[in-house]
Amino acid sequence: MQLFFTDQRKVRRVGQFAGLSQAELSALFTRRPVPAGTPILLDEAMRPVEPVSSWFRSLALERKDAKTMRSYAYSVLMLLHFLRARDADLRSATETDLREFRLVRQDEAEQVVGDAAWDRDWAAIESLYRFLIRTGEVAQRPWRATPQGSGLASRIRPALRVRHMELDQYLFLRDVGFAGLAPDAELDASFRGWRPHRNRAACELALMTGMRIQEWSTLLLPELGLLDNRHPAFADIEVEACAKFGRPRSVYVAPDPMELLVPYLLFERPEIVAKAQRSLRRRHRDLFVVERLEADDAKVRGVFDGLKVTRTIKNMKPGLRRLAVLETGDGLDPLALFIGQGGKMLTFSAWDRIRWRAWDRLKAWSGGMEAPVVPRRCWVYHDLRHTFALRLLIFLTREALNDAAGQNLPMSTLLDHMTGNPLLVVQRRLGHAHPSTTYRYIRYLKDPMREVDAAFRQWTAAGGASYVTIARSLMNPEEAGHAPTRSLHP
Repeated sequence: MQLFFTDQRKVRRVGQFAGLSQAELSALFTRRPVPAGTPILLDEAMRPVEPVSSWFRSLALERKDAKTMRSYAYSVLMLLHFLRARDADLRSATETDLREFRLVRQDEAEQVVGDAAWDRDWAAIESLYRFLIRTGEVAQRPWRATPQGSGLASRIRPALRVRHMELDQYLFLRDVGFAGLAPDAELDASFRGWRPHRNRAACELALMTGMRIQEWSTLLLPELGLLDNRHPAFADIEVEACAKFGRPRSVYVAPDPMELLVPYLLFERPEIVAKAQRSLRRRHRDLFVVERLEADDAKVRGVFDGLKVTRTIKNMKPGLRRLAVLETGDGLDPLALFIGQGGKMLTFSAWDRIRWRAWDRLKAWSGGMEAPVVPRRCWVYHDLRHTFALRLLIFLTREALNDAAGQNLPMSTLLDHMTGNPLLVVQRRLGHAHPSTTYRYIRYLKDPMREVDAAFRQWTAAGGASYVTIARSLMNPEEAGHAPTRSLHP
């Protein structure tokens, strides 16, 4: 069995090469549309493997995320190979088969997985069997239901791993790692990085908004009001298609990150766009060429795959955003905020390379007097989101306490609690679906390691006490300022 993933753009290119007209290709996709990224499982004769391929299509028509479908496809493919080796299939599989599949995945495979990875596998298996029951392929699930669930999921909710930065650590990362400065804020003559203004601005934007990397790295210029050489003081963004699970929310971009974008927009970005014109023109037919913006820059209208289309920006997925360019008359200008060589929107792997180069600089400078403490493991972009959440939660909690003390009230009113609850505010800003996700930040409001250091400072040699000093103090309690104690021995 071989697993493939659909790509309409590749089919169009092959069809055009084979001599099919644009109208014929459009009619082909209109009759039976298959969303991009839909998995297709083929057997040795290159025929779809059923009923799995039909399940894949149902997931796509339910608008399941392409990344999720890919994960589900690989999980089910492993299950199919496991069942085939036991002369079984999805219809004849038993609960014992599934339990042994879990045993192999978690204990006996060459590369075993943990509970979180297995739960993703199990989510795919449950989804598949719900489809099989709905279509009549099987009469019931092959596992027994229990009060706690199916009994095959781990039911272990992974702890939220929060790693946040102090101010000196963040400035060290932003200015030394990403911007290429020396720890004393002077220029580093040895720096050979590329586009430091862009990288520094991206770091600031990630911290000051709390957006995930898929959200801030896929931003378009119109969303920030940055077209036509405009530089507004702040911006409000409606995040939807690029948010996790497509969950909409509003994101406020403060003046500081907007100001740090200016050097990049004035100096680095025009140079990248100018050098990319030949590459953009060569890819013209594969791009979404925007001819004009409508509805106060909330919609774009242009040509995509030879067809006139209009799209709402907040509903544009990352794949389409990467292809969006504006026809200015003097050339093609990518609508993406952060672009790299060739005028393309930077991918996650490109941002990852930038992060590791920044980390190498931090490690090289970490021994100096001006450098703060760096963690053992490399910073990740999500640590900026955690830092945003914790700093905002601490600030709002202090504000709420000060308000309560100033009003001299024994308890806040219900309205005050609903409008000013710090956890609810942070939940809304981060786009968490459930308050319980935000509550897990509470344990990190205080650094436990600092509390441990303070609690045991006098116990350590660094506190100035030695074993001899402590022993003499215990043997002579009156000299140590304590009342005499009765001996334990008669």
